[in-house]
Amino acid sequence: MTTRKVLVVAEHDHVSMKTATRNAVTAALACGDEVHVLVAGYNASEAAQAAARVVGVSKVLHADAPSLAEGLAENLAAQVLALASPYGYILFPATSSGKNVAPRVAALLDVAQISDVVRVVSSDTFERPIYAGNAIATVQSSDPVKVITVRPTGFDAALAEGGVASIDSVEAVADSGLSAFVERVVAKSDRPELAGARIVVSGGRALGSSEKFLDVLSPLADKLGAALGASRAAVDAGYAPNDWQVGQTGKIVAPQLYIACGISGAIQHQAGMKDSRVIVAINKDPDAPIFEIADYGLEADLFDAVPQLVAAL
Repeated sequence: MTTRKVLVVAEHDHVSMKTATRNAVTAALACGDEVHVLVAGYNASEAAQAAARVVGVSKVLHADAPSLAEGLAENLAAQVLALASPYGYILFPATSSGKNVAPRVAALLDVAQISDVVRVVSSDTFERPIYAGNAIATVQSSDPVKVITVRPTGFDAALAEGGVASIDSVEAVADSGLSAFVERVVAKSDRPELAGARIVVSGGRALGSSEKFLDVLSPLADKLGAALGASRAAVDAGYAPNDWQVGQTGKIVAPQLYIACGISGAIQHQAGMKDSRVIVAINKDPDAPIFEIADYGLEADLFDAVPQLVAAL
């Protein structure tokens, strides 16, 4: 019987693996028999060692060169292509980085990309959400290589410790010269990263201003050790930065607890958070759609309810 090999393209910070990569490893284990992880970066040996400890990974391919330092999509796609021949599946986390690289790899391999997979039905059949998550499409592919992006919320993360994979150094591709890294601007915060947070406190347009957004929601988030999120309406109004946006055009989250404050719950927002374990909604509009998916709903003015909640914690 032929071994079905799967390559997972890791997302990392050169030291540790992003959780979304471990979600992709779980999906990879459902696709094939042997899971390899590509760690492409510069001075990223610690990340390669972290990948080798992930349970379920049998081999880590470590490509190390200055051209791979910033994860430029053109260079990373070329690196994946150089290693692609033994693999029947190439998986990326469906993050901003993965969505940037995967289409290039699929195009260069002349195959169709299968996006946002949430379930592996069989070796050639997958499920993915469509219509903002209101329907699930079953996709069957006959392509010799399946290039897949994996929605992290669709799969449990593989265990970070306990694996004993080998690490093989592979030749890094030369710089393509098609793009150049200019600057990275990172918002620093003591709070957890939104995409991987266990608790998320989100606010909507009802908060009225960026000052009220922070004044009302920050104490609750601080009490709970939560990440802050926002609806698209709040982001578009300038109340919260873009990287806080939860929804179809923002980040997809599935925390243990999601608290929606002053968010009506439009279908686009629900698409980004409805897989949360427990959803709490605070809204003074009894007809707000968010109440339809909430486990606990409080019909109240958030400016009264949230401070009372903080005081009670």
